[in-house]
Amino acid sequence: MGLTSRSDVATNILPLWNGRDAMADRTDDGDIFQASGHLRIDVCDAATLTALRESLTFARLTNWDSLRTPHLFMGLLHVADPGVFNWANRLNADLGKLLNQFRDLFYQDSEPVPPLLMHREFLSDNVIRVLRDSSARAADLGRDIFTPMDLLITLFTVPNSIVAECFERIGVTAERLTHLAVLAEQESSGV
Repeated sequence: MGLTSRSDVATNILPLWNGRDAMADRTDDGDIFQASGHLRIDVCDAATLTALRESLTFARLTNWDSLRTPHLFMGLLHVADPGVFNWANRLNADLGKLLNQFRDLFYQDSEPVPPLLMHREFLSDNVIRVLRDSSARAADLGRDIFTPMDLLITLFTVPNSIVAECFERIGVTAERLTHLAVLAEQESSGV
């Protein structure tokens, strides 16, 4: 099974956000989701939106009917920004190989699923928590939007992280993953 291309994303996923008013049916409670259940697109940067779109594609490619945290990780790996790339280098990991390993590990041999939306209905509870915690992390750092590094770090620090558990099985702790990600974030942002 080949990797997705930008044209696949443009054809299958971009229409899910195109034509929508980013502020439409926005709630005033500061939630990252609109009242309709769609993720507000004004809560993350363009690189994060691209990674989220890719994660939806990987959920479909692995035949899952909902978005799970490993799919978020796959999306981040597939369109790695400088921080994610720096994290992988610090871990001495090949992004492509790591992506393929996760895709193969989470592939389900079942009927293909219909397109998914970035809507609460199609997100696991853990994905919703990761998205909200990523937004909270960004706010704690004085930013209005969250980034791919906020997502990556939160994937390692959220309780019961399947992504962190996969690494722990090969001897890399969540603490080490987080430490390397924070260092990569600082170096990539010039802090």
